[in-house]
Amino acid sequence: MNAETRRRRVPALAPDERRAALIAATLPLLMTHGATVTTRQIAEAAGVAEGTIFGVFPDKASLLAATLRHAFDPAPMLLALSAIDPAADLRQRLRDAAAIMIRRIEASIPLMMLVRTMQFPPDESPMAALMEGRRQLTAAVARLIEPDRHLLRRSPETAAGLLFALIGISTRGMLPDEDLTPDDIVAVLLDGLLTPPDPGEA
Repeated sequence: MNAETRRRRVPALAPDERRAALIAATLPLLMTHGATVTTRQIAEAAGVAEGTIFGVFPDKASLLAATLRHAFDPAPMLLALSAIDPAADLRQRLRDAAAIMIRRIEASIPLMMLVRTMQFPPDESPMAALMEGRRQLTAAVARLIEPDRHLLRRSPETAAGLLFALIGISTRGMLPDEDLTPDDIVAVLLDGLLTPPDPGEA
């Protein structure tokens, strides 16, 4: 069976379903090829004729922008953060939150680079979706911290922002030594960089 026959047998989809299917096919190709991915590669991955893409997207840039906006959807991370045990102590809650965010950010770094280097129509730029996602995630982490507000010198919102900043610095390789683990990040956030005093010292 040749490629044309396989494409003819792909069932017809409603426009929204076709958009979702094309985005799903584009995302792994975007991770592998970056901005050089072609609409032919996308069509082959989706099992459709190349012209089908332009029936639901005006051009390749619009498809890539939609794919990046989908990739930056904070819903999966918000769900994972909401599952953190609220009865755990603050340190454990922050460790769990840091682990969730590190996994997601590390997986998204190639896509974040694309957002910063590609040109998109202003009304389709994925940067707005990326920043809105960060806002929602920061608010979710602040809610995790809120029950222990009285223990902190700064607000839960500031603490959540600092947690994001430390994770960003670590995951982007901006430190001269190894990346920080979730334990390291939470220790720096809550305890600073001074080592605990030796109880045997005067």
